[in-house]
Amino acid sequence: MPRPLHACRHFLLLVVAATAAAAVEFKGSSNCTLFPDAGIVRAAFLHVGNFPLPLPGSRACRPVRRLPFRSRNLTGAVDWAALGNLSSLLTVDLSGNSLQGGINDAFWRAPSLRAIDVSGNRLGGALRFRPSTRLAALNVSGNRFTSVESVAGLASLEDLDVSWNVIGAAPEGLPMLIRVRRLDLSGNGMSGRFPYDLPPLDGLVFLNISYNNFSGVVRADTVRKFGRSAFVQAGNASLVVEDIPPAPAPVPVPSTPSRGGKNHRRVVIIAIIVTCALVTAAALVFLAGCLACGMKLRRKTRANKKDKDGKAAVWEDEEVALGAAKVAAAAPVVVLERPLMELTLADLAAATSGFGRESQLVETGGRSGAAYRAVLPGDLHVVVRVVEGAVAGVGEDDDYDATAAGFRELARLRHPNILPLLGYCIAGKQKLLLFEYMEKGDLYRWLHELPVGSMDTEDMIIDALDATEADKKSPGDWPTRYRIILGIARGLAFLHQGWAGSSGRPLVHGHLVPTNILLGDDMEPRISDFLHASNETPESDIYSFGTLVFELVTGQARWDDASTSWARGVVRNRKGFNIVDAMLRDEAAGTEAEREMMECLQVGFLCTARSPEKRPAMQQVVGLLKDIRSAPAG
Repeated sequence: MPRPLHACRHFLLLVVAATAAAAVEFKGSSNCTLFPDAGIVRAAFLHVGNFPLPLPGSRACRPVRRLPFRSRNLTGAVDWAALGNLSSLLTVDLSGNSLQGGINDAFWRAPSLRAIDVSGNRLGGALRFRPSTRLAALNVSGNRFTSVESVAGLASLEDLDVSWNVIGAAPEGLPMLIRVRRLDLSGNGMSGRFPYDLPPLDGLVFLNISYNNFSGVVRADTVRKFGRSAFVQAGNASLVVEDIPPAPAPVPVPSTPSRGGKNHRRVVIIAIIVTCALVTAAALVFLAGCLACGMKLRRKTRANKKDKDGKAAVWEDEEVALGAAKVAAAAPVVVLERPLMELTLADLAAATSGFGRESQLVETGGRSGAAYRAVLPGDLHVVVRVVEGAVAGVGEDDDYDATAAGFRELARLRHPNILPLLGYCIAGKQKLLLFEYMEKGDLYRWLHELPVGSMDTEDMIIDALDATEADKKSPGDWPTRYRIILGIARGLAFLHQGWAGSSGRPLVHGHLVPTNILLGDDMEPRISDFLHASNETPESDIYSFGTLVFELVTGQARWDDASTSWARGVVRNRKGFNIVDAMLRDEAAGTEAEREMMECLQVGFLCTARSPEKRPAMQQVVGLLKDIRSAPAG
């Protein structure tokens, strides 16, 4: 072909290609108004671990309106100033993560913000606001903020929760928030004047100022409106609860003629004497009533001790209701790691709102009693579990010393993969156990209710994200799941070794399910609910462990004998990779991770053998798992 003709054809091809590209670009832009929100989100969360970042250069066809990333194991610091550039952002839910740092006040310039929830993180420093006419709800509870400033500019705020931080003084400007309906300032050691430093009480439907240092007077009608739990350890000695007695009625002075000055003076003097006598009598009656109430209150709270700040707990009943039973509020609470801490059952009742539903984590039922979250003096976060049924190694008799000795022996069971017993309370026939509170929750919730790597993308940048960096590595990647499997095996092997209180007999769990595996901040598993006396054998625990292995590798929930038998058949036929969780399979195909998953499925197969005697001991299982990977994921 002559060179001029070849050059011409090449030129024509370039023109056609350019025209086609322009047509595609025009078509795409005609159906989509591009927004820079994807890039803004990427910049804001670039240094946040486990966040599904948009790919570099991504643009969104719709503006970002919501950021729903509750309990997604997020770590690191958010660039809040960058988020302030999202002009359509309505709601942010980053609660229940491990975010650190402070919140830059430039974040509040986002013009459409309506609701923010960053509770349960590790945020701190001063919380400063810019004026906003739209922000209606703000929850920053359970963080480390030291002050709250410029709240007066939040004219539309209706719900404010700054509880359980370290805020030293009541935020200036609170009285200006006349639209607030719910206000929670509890758990800060906050100083202030009640009610003058708060919004108008008439407009509030919920209030909690407990565990602070307010001064002032709380009227009885205020207590009736918000409940006594709203004022537990709310201040110093000047904070009292009282009814304001009506003023004494004036004593009528008999009328006398204007003449007869001496008689008139006599009548006036008599009237003054009578009035003074009545006032004095009323004052004496009032003081006597106050004294009687004070003595009664002292009797009712004499069991309550003082915390590190010297503030006495307030629990005005001599008995505490635990289900259908009433037990003495003066029953001592023993915190084994803090022997100098003096607590009573009344303190636990105060810390759990009277064992109320608002602090309840687990309802009564099954083999365990109800469980409640509580924060004790010294910022000790615990779970208080009401014991139902027998406890392994602890007698059921009424011998207080023997029962206490049994609990102390159980508390010596310490291993990185079991949940330690921190303390106990014996109140007659009622027993309560204290355990460490695990912020990340249980394995079932992490694996199924909060599906790793997935996103609630409604009204988000769904149109912009053809792929994300989270698709390449999710919070539930294989090394994390392997680490959980190995940790459970180690904890169970430790229990099966037995201890002095069991005369060397294995401690059988008897109910090893995902909800009884709790996760620490480091994603290390901790076996809980293992203190019940069980009629099961170690081999039954091993079978349950095998189903947990299947669940973690496949990502499928609610295993029974039928599904376990099905999985065993798949593994026996060497088709195990077909049932691996799809979130792991594509990434692992042909890699070392695929081999590790297959070998873990083989361990699950061995542990679920039909004949109990054919199942390996847990110490052997630990050895098998350690051989799969030379160094566990750290």
